[in-house]
Amino acid sequence: MLPFKTLIVIDRNSRQPLYLQIANRFVGLIREGVLKPGLLLPSSRVLALQLELHRKTIVAAYEELVSQDWVTTIPRKGIMVASNLPVIRPRSFQTPSSPYGQGPAFSFGTIPTVALSRHETAPPGQLIINDGFPDVREAPLEAWVKESRAIIQSPRYHQLLTYGTPAGSNALRRQLIGYLTNTRGLSITPDNLMVTRGAQMAIYLAAAMLIKKGDYVIVGSPNYFFADLCFEQLGARLLRVPVDEDGIDVEAIEQLCRKHKVRMLYVVPHHHHPTTVTLSAERRMKLLHIIRSYRLAVLEDDYDFDFHYSSAPILPLASGDHGGNVIYVGSFTKSLGLSVRIGFMVAPAAFLAETARLRQLMDLRGDNLSEETLAALLADGTIERHLKKSGRLYHERRDQLSRLLITKLGNRVQFTEPAGGMAIWVTFDPRFPLPVISEKAAAMGLRITGGEHYFYGTTPANALRFGFASLNYKELNKAVGILEKITASFAGNRENIKFDTKKDQWKN
Repeated sequence: MLPFKTLIVIDRNSRQPLYLQIANRFVGLIREGVLKPGLLLPSSRVLALQLELHRKTIVAAYEELVSQDWVTTIPRKGIMVASNLPVIRPRSFQTPSSPYGQGPAFSFGTIPTVALSRHETAPPGQLIINDGFPDVREAPLEAWVKESRAIIQSPRYHQLLTYGTPAGSNALRRQLIGYLTNTRGLSITPDNLMVTRGAQMAIYLAAAMLIKKGDYVIVGSPNYFFADLCFEQLGARLLRVPVDEDGIDVEAIEQLCRKHKVRMLYVVPHHHHPTTVTLSAERRMKLLHIIRSYRLAVLEDDYDFDFHYSSAPILPLASGDHGGNVIYVGSFTKSLGLSVRIGFMVAPAAFLAETARLRQLMDLRGDNLSEETLAALLADGTIERHLKKSGRLYHERRDQLSRLLITKLGNRVQFTEPAGGMAIWVTFDPRFPLPVISEKAAAMGLRITGGEHYFYGTTPANALRFGFASLNYKELNKAVGILEKITASFAGNRENIKFDTKKDQWKN
């Protein structure tokens, strides 16, 4: 008889039941060829004595093996390893290598990508200058948890959280209609609104409904790089249009529409990503005329609407006369500062009906608990109060960062104070290449991007988004102080550092 006491090792501290540990080890021994097809196994009583376990535990393990067809019960003989298993060759008792260490033998596609700074891997205690995220310390977490608990304890819990539509929670859509009407001036019905897992899902869904391989898509230069990657993955040919202090060049858009059969325009009129500029009123009116004249499908990304400081926010293109051609997407993720992915898409009803069917292929329905919770917090005014409070705070932090950049970095950087949002677009003097600064800053406890990904498909301009909303005054002061020390260390030292566009890197 085989030495089962040494072949089957029991871990009494494991959360896995003992009978499953035994059954799984038997499966391993069969796969390794130690137990061959047709081999009779010891009786439950004998094995229980060997392993010093209760006989019922062994019986349960054998029953599990029988249910999985690894062994069969032979009347008046006992338990036998199933004889209809594939031919298994005996192997050594070395730990078998994982099959996922090989292959695959099949081919598969690749996805366009860019190198990003791995902020999430920053050691504890290091400061991070992010892309422009809210301060999670200010998030209405207690209110969120309280409302979520109330929903879970509700008699309607099962109905609320089990069933749903790909368009999103009906309660949230009702609340969003009022919210978007009051803040964005939109005139919509529930059929014009879909809830998504963040704005990025909305961008992908809308683009996937429109773009076919080879289609022309107009984007800004620079542009939100994840949108570019999404469109390219779908097979689009990108036509890049300059973005200046007045926003995207609409004259250039019209020229491209005359020259090409343009399938879609992607635009960020309010707090453009990455430069934070706002499309001027004159260009907005001209763009609406172009949209109507060319029946141009437009994907308007308004990721950063809720925070504005110097003046009233600019209403989205979606609120204007666009002839039903603007698909409007936004997000609550950045507004709330929670790890809750809730975005939305506004579009004509016929378009959204088909988009909902596409969404079902990847995500049958949304996160009902989060959506119902957000609906309740919109209804009782919690979200409105949070946005007002955090808006005042972020306004102060924008002003603080502006002063620090002027006093500590002076002519080493250039920037225009944005009217809203959660980041300042900062351009460094060519003497101070950002990839070099990024490496030096990491050694001093500050994580900062090298900035190259903001210029995907274009020539880097040595600039980055300096997210201020997530940093208090002490943290802002420390971060800018580190940058001051780094730039001072080679200020005036005009090293011949240039960007090699062929190799996509800085060089001496």
